Amino acid sequence: MADAPIWITEADVTSMVSLPDAIDALERVLPLESQGVAKNMTKGHLMVADNDAMHVLGSSVAGEGICGFKNWINVRGKSETIVELFSMEDGANLAVIEATALGQMRTAAMTGVGTRRLAPAGADEMGIVGSGKQALPQVAACHAVRPLKRLRVFSRNPENRNRFADAVRAEFDFEVIACETLEDTTKDAPIVTIVTNSTVPFLTADMMAKGSHLNAMGAIVSARTEFTDDVFDRADLIAVDNLGTIKHMSAEFVAHYDGEDDAGWNDVRTISELIRDDMTRPDGADITLFKAMGMGLSDLSLAIDIYRRARTEGKGHPLPQRVKTPPRLQ
Repeated sequence: MADAPIWITEADVTSMVSLPDAIDALERVLPLESQGVAKNMTKGHLMVADNDAMHVLGSSVAGEGICGFKNWINVRGKSETIVELFSMEDGANLAVIEATALGQMRTAAMTGVGTRRLAPAGADEMGIVGSGKQALPQVAACHAVRPLKRLRVFSRNPENRNRFADAVRAEFDFEVIACETLEDTTKDAPIVTIVTNSTVPFLTADMMAKGSHLNAMGAIVSARTEFTDDVFDRADLIAVDNLGTIKHMSAEFVAHYDGEDDAGWNDVRTISELIRDDMTRPDGADITLFKAMGMGLSDLSLAIDIYRRARTEGKGHPLPQRVKTPPRLQ
C-alpha cells in the first residue's frame, strides 16, 4: 500500500529549506520547461473585490513523476496558501504543504535568479519600493546573489517604511536608508525591486539609472500595475517567468505588446531560456527588466524538494489513508 499523504507545516518547511536552497532548486528545475520535460498550467484568478483575488496555478514535472497545484485567496493582504502534490503514476495525493513561507521563498528566489542573471556584476546597492510581507525576502534574495552594502527603502506610509527599514537592519548588517521620496530610492541604484499592490503605475523610465536592473515583482493580477510604458523603450533585455501568464495577465506587458504581432513578443525571453542558454546581462545594456507573476513550475520546484526532504527526514504529519466510498444516491 502506498504511503499515506502527509501534511507539511510552515515550521517543517522553514526547518528544511532556506532561501539560498530555493534559488538553487529553481536553477535546477526551471530549465526543464525549455527542454520540454516540465509544463506550466495557465494561471487562473478571479477578482472577488476591488483589489482582492483568488488564485490557482499548477505544473507537472515529468522527471520527478509529480504534478500539483498552488491555490489561495488574498483578502486585504491576508492569505493562507497551500500546495497540493499528486503522483503522476497513479494520481495519489502525496502531500499538502502550508505554503506562505514557501511562496515567499519562491517569489524571492525567482528574483534571486533574475538578479543573478541580469544585474550588473559589481552591484552592491539596491532600492526597494514596497514594505509588505514579500519585501524582506526580496531583499534577502538580491543580497544572496549580489552582496549589498546599502539598501534604500520607500513605502508611501512612513510608519510602514520605517518599520520595514528596522526589520532589515535587524536581519542584515548593511546600511539601510528609509527614503522620503520614490526618486531618492531609485536614483543611481544599480538594482531596483518593486513589489507592491499598486493599481496605478508609479515607476517611470527616467527614475532608472543607466546600467541598472529592474525586478518588477508585484502586480500579479491584471488589475494592478507598477511601471510606465517608457520602461520598455530603455530595456535592452526583457525576461519573464512565464510568457503565457504575462500575455494573459500583465497589464504593463499587454498594453505595450498587444497591438503588435507575435513577432513583437520575440524580444521577451523566459527565465528558463536564460538558464538553459546561460545568458547574462548584455554588455553596455542601458537597463534590464525582469517581470514575474508567479507560475506553477517555480512553486513545484521548491515544493518537490521540500516533499523529498520531508520523506527522507521523517517530517510532516500523516493524513488518513484514503478509502474511496460510493456516494449516497438516496
